[in-house]
Amino acid sequence: MPGKKEKSFSESGIATFHGRARFVGPNSVEVEGETLEAKHIVLATGAEPMKLGIPGEEHLIDNEGFLEMESLPRRIVLVGGGYIAAEFSHIAARAGAEVTILQHGERMLKGFDPDLVEWLMEKYDEIGVTLHTNTEVERVEKTGDTFRITTGGEGGSKTFEADLVVHAAGRKPDFAALDLEAGGVELQEGKLVLNEYLQSTSNPAVYAAGDTAQMGPPLTPVSNHDGKVVAANLLEGNHSTPNYDGVPSVAFTLPPLARVGLDEAEAREQGLKFRMQSDRTPGWFSTRQQAESVSGYKVLVEEGSEPGRLRESVKSYAKPTPVTRTARGEGCRRALTDQ
Repeated sequence: MPGKKEKSFSESGIATFHGRARFVGPNSVEVEGETLEAKHIVLATGAEPMKLGIPGEEHLIDNEGFLEMESLPRRIVLVGGGYIAAEFSHIAARAGAEVTILQHGERMLKGFDPDLVEWLMEKYDEIGVTLHTNTEVERVEKTGDTFRITTGGEGGSKTFEADLVVHAAGRKPDFAALDLEAGGVELQEGKLVLNEYLQSTSNPAVYAAGDTAQMGPPLTPVSNHDGKVVAANLLEGNHSTPNYDGVPSVAFTLPPLARVGLDEAEAREQGLKFRMQSDRTPGWFSTRQQAESVSGYKVLVEEGSEPGRLRESVKSYAKPTPVTRTARGEGCRRALTDQ
């Protein structure tokens, strides 16, 4: 946390304690030998790299370590195929590194439409990123300054050599030091058991937000949203619930890949009736203006969701005050009409 922010907290009467916290009771935690008791405890510990459970795992650096590097080595291997691998591979390749991605699944970026991901893969070929799917990393060995990565999978056993190996296989909530059992906070399959108010069902004194809660997409704006929900419930009693409908998500590759709402597979699974429009757009002026070789879109519109219904939805959403309704409602209505 920035020092300026901590100073502001202190001036507002908020005490700060540095160290790893752990539960010592349902309403108490211990930090560096000091016990703190409270009516409520909020868990917002963020996430940490997921354990791979392979020999040599300690040789991998995480996303924070990658971003702290002052220079990049020549050969880089990324283990995983999500946001981190997608974005870091574009950064490294454009900086001149030889980049290889080892992904255990059949494709990268599982949270995005497979057709659009397939289009984006053309860009990986163009910038020289090598992708191996259906590939399981079995061990990582270090000899001098060189790393040797052994893999298995559909293609059989393979070895790769690199000057840097990056953990890009996902993150999970950082529960390690909390001793949730001592606090009576229940976990099921690695997730906190929470009600709709982001409150622990086994210990009502405990709430959670963001990556710790795992209720919405793992995005910073979602964490902010959760924090506001929890704060409202702490101050005014349980009444506020999070709403993740329409949360956009972007992989900041070049070009970026984005989505909002349901993708085609999700819409079909829900049995929705919808119209779909999809096209490659290399000839669009905006694409040519940026000298981009890969671009396209896919849009789904549910049948029955005509503009009139959308305008009413916007109108009902933007209703806290007359000023807000005019500023946000009319602006959104104009945007929807223009679209």
